[in-house]
Amino acid sequence: MRISRVKTLRLSYPYYLTILLCIMFVFSASLSYYILINDQCNCSGPVNQIKYTTPSRKKLISTKHKLAILVPYRNRFEELLDFVPYMNNFLSNQRINFDIIVLNQIDQYRFNRASLLNAGFLETRDNYDYIAMHDVDLLPLNMNLSYKYPEQPFHVAAPTLHPRYHYDKFIGGILLINRKHFELVNGLSNRYWGWGLEDDEFYVRLKDAHLNITRPVNITTGTNDTFRHIHGKDRKRDTAKCFNQREVTRRRDRQTGLHDVKYEIFGRKRMEIEDSPVIVINVKLHCDLTATPWCNCDKKAETNNSANKKKT
Repeated sequence: MRISRVKTLRLSYPYYLTILLCIMFVFSASLSYYILINDQCNCSGPVNQIKYTTPSRKKLISTKHKLAILVPYRNRFEELLDFVPYMNNFLSNQRINFDIIVLNQIDQYRFNRASLLNAGFLETRDNYDYIAMHDVDLLPLNMNLSYKYPEQPFHVAAPTLHPRYHYDKFIGGILLINRKHFELVNGLSNRYWGWGLEDDEFYVRLKDAHLNITRPVNITTGTNDTFRHIHGKDRKRDTAKCFNQREVTRRRDRQTGLHDVKYEIFGRKRMEIEDSPVIVINVKLHCDLTATPWCNCDKKAETNNSANKKKT
């Protein structure tokens, strides 16, 4: 009798094991289904307060051309703090492939916007298809102001839109030009030390090369709300004219330009301002005191130059 009962139990064990496995399978499947249909965010705050990681700017690019924003610069730190984050957002929204490159003049001479742009172009032309000659104190407010690749020179800060300068030949502030055309006109003149007139001379270069300067169309904003001009009234412009500067710089310069700009690079730094990337290039310009003595307009320099002329 004892032997018979043990045999019966041994024969029943596989049967009960099979039933147990079936029950476990059904329970697991039911639990998984319940979790799936009731899956919800167990967040600590409202859904609209969840912060998502912004996609990389490079993933947003839809254009094959790359833009170098060349910013001639000296001692304008507060404007730069506004400029870099603002332009990064503005151009990213237009899906432009770009870098902001600040050309920081570190020599003792007067500011030379044109030579800085020439130097900046030479330092970047192998990696960019077009440049923006961009003032640090001028911010576009209207998103319809396009920074796309220009087939012809494109003056973004048109005289009908700029808050300050309204004459027809004005091409300052913000000008886009492709690499081929900038090389065609030999860049800008290197004779313009101090403030002003280098863009007027560049206008003549573009016209002499039979290039068509284009400007924004169908812009509904005007001179008061198309740009933000952040140049403070307390900041004085270097408008001094010394030696024979006035006489020389009123004429078209056919001698100097991209081919003969003299400069040295004293470092390149990649920085971020409010998470917006910027490249700062320290540029030391060289001045030929014989050709352009007005690169230094202090009285001592002018006196010495006059004495040298008398000796000659």
